Amino acid sequence: MIMTQTTGGPYRELIDRYVIATPAPDSARYLRLLDGALLQSPDREQAEFLRALGRDARQITDADLRRLLLPGSDPNWRERLTAAWLAATDRRVQFREILAGLLNSDFTYAGQGYALALTRFGQPEDADILGAYLDRHLPQTHSYHDHDWVLGGLLHLDEALGTIQAGRFLVPGGPWSRHSSFPSDPVDCRARIAALIRCADRAMAAGA
Repeated sequence: MIMTQTTGGPYRELIDRYVIATPAPDSARYLRLLDGALLQSPDREQAEFLRALGRDARQITDADLRRLLLPGSDPNWRERLTAAWLAATDRRVQFREILAGLLNSDFTYAGQGYALALTRFGQPEDADILGAYLDRHLPQTHSYHDHDWVLGGLLHLDEALGTIQAGRFLVPGGPWSRHSSFPSDPVDCRARIAALIRCADRAMAAGA
């Protein structure tokens, strides 16, 4: 389902401004963020996208970010994915607790943004949050949300922080290999997150 621009109240204006962010609904911002699709864009198009993302990441207020993450009723992964990306890009670490709570309770797709944000915050407590999520959810082999994004983020933080938290999930016969829903190679998971972290860096540099 593609969201279309419309008018009607301050919350709708927030969606139009930050989540769709284009007059062309089929190229809405949230679609370019979903699954890291922006990585497949031509260089010039990607640069323009990141410039606008960086500008909006700087400009959106904490109150508006919070409203997109916690609308109070009828939450939507599109708003939450985009808001998490904005928080990640501008490193709004004050949203760590909210993002951690949503990561553990939310539906699929939005978790990609939460994992990215916590990875970009880059602190030991962020690695702890990602590790605790995998401890809790990987044993539920019938459940699949965005576990590959969380593992990729944890691997990235292990490298940055000099830790080995992800190791316990990747031992032979361990939680990752027992979960039947994962075709993803952990190396690819980490590489994707690393590429998107670089995009966030570029967005902040271009949107200054």
